[in-house]
Amino acid sequence: MWWFQQGLSFLPAALVVWSAASFVFSYITAIVLHHVDPLVPYISDTGTIPPERCLFGIMLNISAFLGMATMYVRYKQVYALNPEKPKIIKLNKIALTLGLMSCFGLCIIANFQKCILYYIHVVGACLTFGVGAIYLLVQTVLSYLMQPELHSKDIFWIRLTVFLWCCSSIVSMFVSSVVLYSGLYGMNLVQKLHWNPQEK
Repeated sequence: MWWFQQGLSFLPAALVVWSAASFVFSYITAIVLHHVDPLVPYISDTGTIPPERCLFGIMLNISAFLGMATMYVRYKQVYALNPEKPKIIKLNKIALTLGLMSCFGLCIIANFQKCILYYIHVVGACLTFGVGAIYLLVQTVLSYLMQPELHSKDIFWIRLTVFLWCCSSIVSMFVSSVVLYSGLYGMNLVQKLHWNPQEK
């Protein structure tokens, strides 16, 4: 029996595959229809103009649902494995709340496009990435607290590595966005989908 056939193990795999597909399909659609330039477009730009906007929105809403289901299953697993450890139970409830907030942010990103309602889109991004990073931190702490009885040190180190990678990606995204929208590269960059070679 394959690992993803056991219980609800298919949920995290489905979440990763579906989320990646939502970005790839909207990117391909946007490129084929010449709505964005092919070289590393902003992810939100690939979901700005119909029909890829519709595809992007539907697929990210399904990703948010898969994320909520995955986080709820993780919550129930941790609770079942640690029924008499109040510190772990409290952290587990905090993690579930943070995870659901992050998934709600993904729904906001899916349904409020960057070029239409920029500030709402940014709030969704902050919920998804910022609160999602805190969710990863709490899960890392839970893995640390549950070792060696329930987790090996490898699980803790893997979660810590993913958390640090996520944080470095958030810092990189924030710094790049601040530089891009600083005014040095022109105005109305939020609505801009194509770049001319003579521009900065």
